[in-house]
Amino acid sequence: MAEEQSELEERIIIKDQHTKEIDLVNRDPKRINEDVVKVDFEDVIAEPVGTYSFDGVWKTSYTTFTVSKYWCYRLLSAILGIPLAVVWGFLFALISFCHIWAVVPCIKSYLIEIQCVSRIYSLCIHTFCDPLFEALSKICSNVRVALRKET
Repeated sequence: MAEEQSELEERIIIKDQHTKEIDLVNRDPKRINEDVVKVDFEDVIAEPVGTYSFDGVWKTSYTTFTVSKYWCYRLLSAILGIPLAVVWGFLFALISFCHIWAVVPCIKSYLIEIQCVSRIYSLCIHTFCDPLFEALSKICSNVRVALRKET
């Protein structure tokens, strides 16, 4: 009975990953675009002291900028949002596929092969270099260095 309950919960969790509710208020919960696309009128257009346009022009410019930015974004996202979502979904699926089916197996294979090569390399070093360096150390062990100050 407990196994059936656990299996049912797993199926629900798997289904929820693809059909979960999205937050329509906070659309950037991980804040990936926080510093990139926050562009307001004041960030683009500013009049320094002593160089002011008419108040009506300034207010109309502000309204025009804000409304046109808002509606252009909505129009572009309505036209291109779904096709680009398909493209990005395909691209990230392709990246995931390559990573799962090619990159990780290649890395694992390489690590297995390099471990074998490492053992052979270590064996060669211990076989040929260790006796040589031991002999050199015995030769140099009787060398004495004396420092004298001559005047």
